[in-house]
Amino acid sequence: MIRFFALHPTAANLLMVLLLAVGLVNLPGLKRETFPDFASQQVEVRLIYPGATAEDVEDALCLRIEDALDGLNDLYELSCEAREGVAIAVAEMTEGGVFARFLDDVKTEVDAIDDFPEQVEPALIRQLARTDQVVSIAITGAMPERHLKHYAEQVKERLRRLPEVSQVVLSGFSDNQFRVEASRETLLAYGVSMGDLADAIARQSLDLPAGSIQTRERDILVRFSDQRRSVAELEDLVVVGGAEGGEVRLGELARVSDRFELDEERVEFDGRRAALLQVTKTKQQDTLDVMAAVQGFVDAERAQAPPGVQFSLTQNVSSIVSDRLRMLTVNGLQGLLLVFLAMWLFFRLRFAFWVAMGLPVSFLGGLYLMSLVGMSINMITMVALLIALGLLMDDAIVIAENIATRLRAGRDALSAAIEGTRQVAPGVIASFLTTVAVFGPLAFLAGDMGKVLRVLPVVLILVLAVSLIEAFWILPNHLGHALAHRQSDRSRRWRDRFDAGLERLRDRWIGAAVDALVSRRYLFLGAVFGLFLVTIGLLAGGHLKFRAFPDIEGDVIEARLLLPQGTPLARTEQAVAHIHQALEQVDAEFSPRQPDGEPLVRQVSVRYNFNQDAYESGPHLATVTADLLTAERRQGNLNQVINRWRELTGAIPDVLSLNFKEPTIGPAGRPIDIRLSGDDLRRLKAASLELQAWLGRYRGVQDLSDDLRPGKPELTLRLKQGATSLGLNASIIASQLRDAFYGTKASEFQVGREAYEIDVRLRDRDKASLRDLYDYRIITSRGHQVPVSAVAEIAETRGFARIQRIDGQRTVTIRGDLDDRLANASEIIRDTQARFLPQLEERYPDIRVGLEGQSKESAACWGCSCC
Repeated sequence: MIRFFALHPTAANLLMVLLLAVGLVNLPGLKRETFPDFASQQVEVRLIYPGATAEDVEDALCLRIEDALDGLNDLYELSCEAREGVAIAVAEMTEGGVFARFLDDVKTEVDAIDDFPEQVEPALIRQLARTDQVVSIAITGAMPERHLKHYAEQVKERLRRLPEVSQVVLSGFSDNQFRVEASRETLLAYGVSMGDLADAIARQSLDLPAGSIQTRERDILVRFSDQRRSVAELEDLVVVGGAEGGEVRLGELARVSDRFELDEERVEFDGRRAALLQVTKTKQQDTLDVMAAVQGFVDAERAQAPPGVQFSLTQNVSSIVSDRLRMLTVNGLQGLLLVFLAMWLFFRLRFAFWVAMGLPVSFLGGLYLMSLVGMSINMITMVALLIALGLLMDDAIVIAENIATRLRAGRDALSAAIEGTRQVAPGVIASFLTTVAVFGPLAFLAGDMGKVLRVLPVVLILVLAVSLIEAFWILPNHLGHALAHRQSDRSRRWRDRFDAGLERLRDRWIGAAVDALVSRRYLFLGAVFGLFLVTIGLLAGGHLKFRAFPDIEGDVIEARLLLPQGTPLARTEQAVAHIHQALEQVDAEFSPRQPDGEPLVRQVSVRYNFNQDAYESGPHLATVTADLLTAERRQGNLNQVINRWRELTGAIPDVLSLNFKEPTIGPAGRPIDIRLSGDDLRRLKAASLELQAWLGRYRGVQDLSDDLRPGKPELTLRLKQGATSLGLNASIIASQLRDAFYGTKASEFQVGREAYEIDVRLRDRDKASLRDLYDYRIITSRGHQVPVSAVAEIAETRGFARIQRIDGQRTVTIRGDLDDRLANASEIIRDTQARFLPQLEERYPDIRVGLEGQSKESAACWGCSCC
């Protein structure tokens, strides 16, 4: 085949054009994203149990879900998270299973559970990790909150019409609500309970089809339509009527307001209330195409926005893809130019040109094969292409140099090309097979890391396979024709002088150095062995750090704040203000170092009621996010910025956890991620605190925390003896207390695109102290009013905010970060395993220590096979 293509230039040129053409045609269709799809095949089951504690949720929901799903086919791991008012179960499928069937099996088993408490809402079952974050749009303006949300909803609908954008989520607002707040005195005066009030609203505010009337001429539908859809209409609703014709309207009994359900559900952007549109993409969409469409949309919206309304792009994940893709293009062009210049120094211009042409031919042919097997342009495939850049040039240079040697030996150009290629073909093929043997095993790794890394050998082998075709079938023909052209006398004289200088360098310096080393071969071998020992010592001594997966510097950093449960929103706002002030100091310190004095911190957003590490919700949570100058322009390491932010923030009173970090990109997980399993939550907490104290002694360990935290203080009530004689029972007392202190939903309806519910509850100032509970009057079946303290025993307890169960066992997970300059994860874990864990297991024999499944670095340190 080498001779055939060398003797037939048309065939060689057609093959080259074909590889270039198919690569260029398929290049626009290659999907661009941050990482290959490494998401586990997981199904989430979410159940809402309003007002229940974590212990109640565990007993009523998690245990039943575990029993139902325990025998499921292809089930790898089942976890259930019990929080206040919600249970979240995640079933993960084993590799190789059929996910559609697995999803159907989960739905079938959960739907078959028929003994959930009555208050539990229907289960929401969905597949996890179906979308990836691309960018967020922050909308701010001088308008009321409700108008801002309405405007953001309109923008969201216009954005979703773009063919490139399929998923948009609006954040910063909770559900719409008409809240009816009644005072205790008013309820007592009219002898009604909160439940009676809610029932009256539900009975009176109706929109109900009532059938039809069929006349000779036409059919007429009948509807009773008296649904109250505004504050004024609700206030005019009659809730109490007397036999004499007197009526009491809702506005006389209670205060009605149109509001959002949660005060803490809000986003602030650069100090102003904002609506946040989070744009995500499906696994089939191109990150940069979505980003380009969003950028064009925002530019158009800015041009027609009302005065004072501003649009800002924030949390832009796509910048990582575009920056790395730009880096690959620049590196490829630089490599091509350097190869051409190096070849031109040693060979003729035509010769150098055709050798360098092997790079674009191999790359475009490899990209075409990547499109055939469904791969994308991402961080890992770009690394594979960069590795291939050097390897494929080595093969071309070996072939080209041997052809030139044959030509200098007196062979004609075509014979030199054929014989020179044939002679080195076994060596080039052996080099290719060696590369396959080295990188090929990565394709068989299991777990999330395996899903990511397996694309590297595949891409590398595809590109190198195309380079072999180019080197054996295309290159000989072109080199043969290039060598057949004679050089000019001036070029020959320059070449003769360069070759003579190269020979002198080889004979006088390189040759002399080789002779000296051969004559002192034992000293040389000893020096090499000593250098090897030094290298091993650097690794063993921790001077050379180990990371299973490198960090990728993005343009976003976060501070994730967690205060004790029950902390009011005002206290959280004070802590956020302190964190923001420290960030401003960081910006003042680092901005002078940036190009042209640009500010390091470009935008700051605060999202209350959100902390990705906390697994909770409430006014005690917040996340402060800073958008920085892009990595290509930014001066300074991202870890330096984060560490300085942490130092300037310092300790904040009452804070349970404050983590400064870059949002996780990729499958690496947290450096420290250790799981403790057992049955006794308090012993688990004690063991966790001991292990955290041990880990905290290592230099560089920071942001240690676990996910087993105290919940809100709880008052538990039990029926007193003799209460039944008053016409009371546990159900009456519990339902009236729940209606008053938790609230009850009287009705729900739709107004345009907005869903509203009518919530009835006791006003805030009537439930601001323990005395309000003790003195709250229960209305008996006989119409009497009895204080709670007279019919119920009250005790104070405190449980846990969150209970995690994995494969039927309660667990607590300890997580932490490391300063890479000071600490090595593998060294810390090995030392902990050898020196501390035996002591911990002796004190707590009922507790098992293991690894969180997503911790890739810890897993590597513990010898787990998932890495």
